[in-house]
Amino acid sequence: MVRTAVAFSPGHISGYFMKVAGDCPATTGSLGAGIVIREGVRASASAAEATEIVVGLTDERGALLSEAAGSPPVEYALERLGVGARVETTCRLPIGAGFGLSAAALLASITAVNALFDLGMDRRAIAALAHEAEVVHNTGLGDVAACQGGGIVCRTTPGPEGEIRRFFPDETIWAVSFGPLPTPAVIGSQAQIDRIAAAFPEGCPTDLSAFFRLSRAFAEKSGLIPREVAGVLAACDAAGVRASMTMLGRGVFAVGDGAAGVFSRFAPPIAMHVAGEGFRLLEVRA
Repeated sequence: MVRTAVAFSPGHISGYFMKVAGDCPATTGSLGAGIVIREGVRASASAAEATEIVVGLTDERGALLSEAAGSPPVEYALERLGVGARVETTCRLPIGAGFGLSAAALLASITAVNALFDLGMDRRAIAALAHEAEVVHNTGLGDVAACQGGGIVCRTTPGPEGEIRRFFPDETIWAVSFGPLPTPAVIGSQAQIDRIAAAFPEGCPTDLSAFFRLSRAFAEKSGLIPREVAGVLAACDAAGVRASMTMLGRGVFAVGDGAAGVFSRFAPPIAMHVAGEGFRLLEVRA
């Protein structure tokens, strides 16, 4: 039997953010707030002569729906570690749609590879490498920092070593997605980064209502809301449902009675839950 290490990382829905540009990946990141979601990415790693990354999409029961080859951020991380492995990642949420799956795939993959090869990395080192890969590839700025733990998070200084406040409401989070909003096109554009910075709210939310209020105000002021998302948000407003746009994705997330009903008029609603913990090793099979 081939020795295999399996790890998992939750995903993350960003409600609002502001880029902080440093002089290297370690000092580059973002401030902001979001929800760490229990649904995320599972990674299985086994030794191989050449690195191979397989990205799988599953249904809610775990049945495989599709597979794609390659992930430049994960390949970058394995090259930095100097190891060759076959890594299979699976998730049930739409990729590139604002659910923090790039960060989750990196954290789960590096955690699995670390255990497989007995590299001796601690959680801080794993998060640092995952964050570096995200920044280098313009796939994220704050998701790695958030996914070190669970809850509703507020990041007041940038990077995985930054200050993060968390609280843990017991609520179902609903989402609807219309597909990707390419992250590199947004966080790589200085003009868009300037608009985002101008929309960034002061302070940290202390409860779920404040989080949604701040997130929605940011979405409106940032100019990021596409037409189809605006239509869903208007329907949520009419129904009295607290909602905002997934950052960064062409989607909406919401909480409370009536959210699923409103979303079902536009696309199949996705049920998610606030995570109680961050990325972790699940098992090593000999």
